[in-house]
Formats: sequence, C-alpha cells, structure tokens
Amino acid sequence: MVRATRNLRSVTNENDENTAAPTARVTRAKAAALNVDELSMPSKPLQTKKATGAVANATRKRNVLGDVSNVTKAEAADGKKPAARTGLVSKAAQPTGIKKTTSTRSALTTKEANKKVETKRSGPGSIVAQKRKMMKTKEPAAAKEVEAPEEGEPIRKKVHTSEQDENVQTDVTQEKPATKEPVASPGPEAAAPRHRPPTPEAAKILDSEDLDDPLMVAEYANDIFEYLRDLEPNSVPNPQYMAHQDDLDWKTRGILIDWLVEVHTRFHLLPETLFLAVNIVDRFLSEKVVQLDRLQLVGITAMFIASKYEEVLSPHIANFRHIADDGFTEAEILSAERFVLATLNYDLSYPNPMNFLRRISKADNYDIESRTFGKYLMEIGLLDHRLMGYRPSHIAAAAMYLARLILDRGEWDETLSYYAGYTEEEILPVVLLMIDYMARPVIHEAFFKKYASKKFLKASIIARQWAKKNAPLYGITNTQLTLDEVS
Repeated sequence: MVRATRNLRSVTNENDENTAAPTARVTRAKAAALNVDELSMPSKPLQTKKATGAVANATRKRNVLGDVSNVTKAEAADGKKPAARTGLVSKAAQPTGIKKTTSTRSALTTKEANKKVETKRSGPGSIVAQKRKMMKTKEPAAAKEVEAPEEGEPIRKKVHTSEQDENVQTDVTQEKPATKEPVASPGPEAAAPRHRPPTPEAAKILDSEDLDDPLMVAEYANDIFEYLRDLEPNSVPNPQYMAHQDDLDWKTRGILIDWLVEVHTRFHLLPETLFLAVNIVDRFLSEKVVQLDRLQLVGITAMFIASKYEEVLSPHIANFRHIADDGFTEAEILSAERFVLATLNYDLSYPNPMNFLRRISKADNYDIESRTFGKYLMEIGLLDHRLMGYRPSHIAAAAMYLARLILDRGEWDETLSYYAGYTEEEILPVVLLMIDYMARPVIHEAFFKKYASKKFLKASIIARQWAKKNAPLYGITNTQLTLDEVS
C-alpha cells in the first residue's frame, strides 16, 4: 500500500539527476558514415571556465550518508578551525568512537587478518606453496597430488580432503577473536528452548486455508516464528541498566520514549519502526553511559536508524534535525549513528512484537478492534520499564489476551494459545502489569493522546476506564500513585 507523502519531506528530490543543456551527439553509425574517428571527437562541447563552474555547482549531489564533512568544509572555507564534537558517553575511560580515523586498513577486518591477506602471494616461494607442500605429506597415497604452481602461473584449486577441512576449521577456531556475549535477561524470561504444543484441529483448518496463497507462505510460517522465538533472547536489553547510569533514571527514559512516540506519529511511520527504535535505545543504554544532554541525540539517532531499516521511504536527516529543534547538527547525528551501530555490532535483528500480534490475530479472525487495542497495550511495554525483561512474543500475547478481555471476545482457547505460544497462566503476570499501568494517572501525554483519537478507536480512553474499574479485582491498590512514584 502506498503511504501518504509526508509534510516534513524536503521540497527538492535529491534522487533526481541534474542534467545539462541538450547537445548534439554523434553516434558510432554517424561517425562511420562520415568517415570520422569517433574517439577523436569531444564527448561534450567545450565550455568556458565560468560555465564549467556553474554546471559543476548545479550537478553536485548531496549524499545523505556520505556528506558528513560538509560542516568541516564550510568552516575550512571561512578559515575557521572545526570545533571538536563531544561524545555520547560521560566517562573519559570509555572512548566515544565518533572521531574519524585515518587508518588505511578496512574497518571490517582485524589487523591480523590484513597481514594474512598481504602475505598470500603466488609463486613457488610463497607461504601458500609451502603450506601446500606440508599438506601433501599428510594426504593419503590415494589422494591426488597437487603440484606447486610455476613462476607466473595462477594458483589452481586443489582437491580438499576431510583432514584438510579439519585443519582449516582448527585454524579458524583459534584465530577467531573473542566476542562479547549478549546480555542475558535477568528477568522472569527463561532462555530454555520452548517445546511447541500439538497443533489443534482448528489451527490445522486455519493453516490449510492459506495453502493456495503464495504470499502467506503457510508451509514456512511455523518455522519462521520458531526462528523468531529463538532469536528473542539476543535482542532483550538489560532490565537493570539504569543502575550504571549516573545522570539518567526511569522517569527520564519515559519522557524520551514518550517524545519518540510523538515523533513517530508526526512522521507517520510504521509501527515496527517505533518498536525497533526503542529497542535500539535500551540496548545502547545497556552498554554505554550517556549524559543527560546527549540522551535526546541517542533517541533521535535510534529513530533515524530504525526508519532506514523498516521504512520504504525514510524521512530525510534534515527532518530529524528539525524535529529536535536544531539541537544537533546533521554531522552529529551521522556520527552518533556510526557509534550506536558499532556498539550494537550492527545487529538489528529484532523480533518485532507486531509480527507476533499479526500471527495471533489470525486465530482471532483478524478482528480490527481487538488488534487496535492490542497495539495500544503492546506500546505500554515501551513506556513501562517493568515490562522490559519480557520477550516481544510474550508482550504480544498478553496484549491480545487483555484486548479480548476488555472487549469481551471470549476465552483464551487452545487455538489462540497455539498461535501465541503462551498459555493463560504464562500470560497473567504481564497482563497484571499492563492493568496496573492503565489504572494509574496519565504521565505520558503523547502516548495517551495518540490512542485517544478516532483513528485508534479511542483505545486509551476505553482501556483506562476498564482498568480503573477492574483493578481491585486483580489486587491492584494505591492507583492514585503514578508509575514514577511506585518504581
């Protein structure tokens, strides 16, 4: 579905190629007919020095990701020294990683790897040839011997044996650098593999209905969601990361996420973009210590990264700079983008809860009202830090369960449990936290106003009225206190 054009998009289209004035072009056929050497003819008419400069300025294209040095170029033209940029981290012991390095080696390979590539030369005296001679002595007599290449002859492929493969595997294992293990969630979620329950008859009927639709890929659906569930523990942030933040607290994080919800609504982005942006923020804060005045830069950079990852047409970086009241330059946002991605090891494989919600909605006959309420309840997991330790699939299952409970859609049967992957007993702890959040006073205004509109069926108003009425039935008291006061 084609999305509406955003109001904050730039007026000019930077993808349009600037073209000069039309010129007479001599083709090869015309040159052959006129007996003219086409290589001796100029490819374009000669221009004066002044015209050449005008065309060069007109055809200059601004690269969004690569034009980081525009600020320094402008300052160099004025004779000014570029100002030093402050990093995202507050401790001096932790390097910012934002400075541009002048190293000639590739950023994606280690120093040892580069040395290894440089020493690979052809010839009888090379290391490759020496290794081949050593390997020939280990090969059995039945194996085909590979002679060393002569001088100037290209290296030929040799027949690999199982013994050689074992040696290569041993070398790779020894030379592999030690990587940091993902942060394990100390919350209630267990990392043990989940055992899939037997498929109910109703679920078999629902799956068989999509076999004729190639877009639904019904034959791969179960494997896809099993893979996403296995991927979830790697993307769960540390629920206790605020303990090592000097300038931040959970209230400050709530203000930032509420502002990101407003930015997300203003740009009319996909729901997946918002969930990925918040996940990037939490995973980054789990690894780095950030100053209070740089927290907004982390948030806007995370939204910038998520929009390029999820959206078909992501907003221009100038729009993100403008939405932050020009508090940060485009160069600072691009520099922060590289630092955030390097901190996350460029791993953006996040099992989005929207995928699990759509999967559960299949068992709910794709009811638009219950799914809209489910979206509202899932976004509570973004603002309430107490839900950070739960997996996205668990949040989606609890959101659909509570949405059906509010709308009186019936019980949580075995078909819903099959598609959600959670039973009613497993969902209940997350449901209680969602009810507790809704029963308390509103502290995130942008989030509440977003779902109070007719577009979202006034889900925030109806759900909060239901929560205040039924909170005592679930043992939730002292609802006059805010979330910040009870945290």
